[in-house]
Amino acid sequence: MTLPIVWSIAGTDSGGGAGLAADQRAAEALGTHLCPVVAAVTAQNSVAVTQVQPVPPGWLDAQLATLAADMPPRAIKCGMLGSVDNLQVLLRWVDRLRAEHGDIPLVVDPVLGASTGRGFVDAALLAAYRDELLPRATLLTPNRREAALLLGELPGSVGEAAAAPALARALRARGAQAAVITGGDSAAVDGRVLDWLDTPQAAGWLAAPRIDTIHHHGTGCTFASSAAAAMALGHVAADAVVLAKMATLHALRRGSAAGQGAGPVRAGIGFGDDPSLMPVLSWGEATGFAPPRETTCESLGLYAIVDSAARVQQVLAAGVRSVQLRIKAGAAEAASLRDEIRTALQACRAVGAQLFINDHWALAIELGAPGVHLGQEDLMALGDSGRAALAASGVALGVSSHSLWELARARALAPRYIACGPVWPTLTKRMPWRSQGLDNLRWWCRMADHPVVAIGGILAPDQAEAAATCGADGVCVVRGLGERPAATVPGFMQALQAGREAARPARQEGGLPAPSLPHPMLG
Repeated sequence: MTLPIVWSIAGTDSGGGAGLAADQRAAEALGTHLCPVVAAVTAQNSVAVTQVQPVPPGWLDAQLATLAADMPPRAIKCGMLGSVDNLQVLLRWVDRLRAEHGDIPLVVDPVLGASTGRGFVDAALLAAYRDELLPRATLLTPNRREAALLLGELPGSVGEAAAAPALARALRARGAQAAVITGGDSAAVDGRVLDWLDTPQAAGWLAAPRIDTIHHHGTGCTFASSAAAAMALGHVAADAVVLAKMATLHALRRGSAAGQGAGPVRAGIGFGDDPSLMPVLSWGEATGFAPPRETTCESLGLYAIVDSAARVQQVLAAGVRSVQLRIKAGAAEAASLRDEIRTALQACRAVGAQLFINDHWALAIELGAPGVHLGQEDLMALGDSGRAALAASGVALGVSSHSLWELARARALAPRYIACGPVWPTLTKRMPWRSQGLDNLRWWCRMADHPVVAIGGILAPDQAEAAATCGADGVCVVRGLGERPAATVPGFMQALQAGREAARPARQEGGLPAPSLPHPMLG
């Protein structure tokens, strides 16, 4: 198997902590092959950088030309470049490679100075970063100080968390496709480290508990290289940043002393199936996150999605005890919709079934429905006030998710369940997402920290059994119910039970095995 290739064009660290040494560890942790391209040589240890020497631009060009002839990259990461001439060499190669191979991601880690205090750029190189490198960046990963410098502002002129969203917007206006303002060097908020994510897919605070350690040398290099490696695997920027955050947290946990100063972080395999490393993503610029909910709810089991109260009554009579009433806007007049929800509620209460109303959350709350299900576009459209009203109502919330950033964002609401889909290709609705497959479903079930519902393309009992074996708390069936649920539901019920029995030994041993990393959902 040939591993995806990542080029890292950066500086050496004679102390083995940051630069190309950290990049190598990060790339290997994500299952990619790193080609370390030396742009500058430093003399440093854990307490000081004593010399920085850029390589001649001809040497840099020779390295890249030799690699391009045999090992073209799936993604490029650049760190310390050392000189304007070296930056120009990089730009020429990025343009050439993109012309030959398509839009190769470029992750720019603007290494403007060392954590020990030494600066690495002069005014000319900083201007070249700003004017020529930013417009080519697929993802930019500065801290707040570096972001301010790139924008020509004094670092002391920007505040703490409140400044990050504006900084990211300004950097994207300069041409960067996506930006993450990392927050590891800033004060924690409620014990969390907050990175501001601003990408074409999503924007928000990516948050995880701060890891209390003095051994943090190479954190920025590890984050950027992890993101580049994830993009080489095919992930879009927002998902790549989620994986980079997890890989960096894992590396911080493994950091250790190597000299008298801060020791290096140590990226390694194993971060991808550790639920404690999964971050949450805010829905806006507010930094509050919902407290955890009780997870002792009754299992959802076979979860029928139907489009009328009459259909609700049919599936209840067949033995289903988890139902979603999905009547899309425009499919019914307001009075008719109200009657449909009332009738469905009465039927579910009569047999003790769980009912979730799709989309019509305000009406559902008004009529006393116990649960609602909303997609993420609808939740985003509610705004902060609408989501606050939804949370204050106490109604059980089901949330759709199709990607890593959507999983992280769903977790921020502490919902009743998180739907993962489409597990198999589906004709029920058109969507841009690739099928999750059983591998990603298994990963969701391990990492979500909430009950997971499998949805999408589940037409037969054997698919329901496979989903339950992955650890799904509920399995959604739509078209698979057929015209006569009384005939189809027993087979699905039996399959679900078989899947749960198969999954039980793994749960008792501490969790179901999951793939180390999920496969990409977009792109």
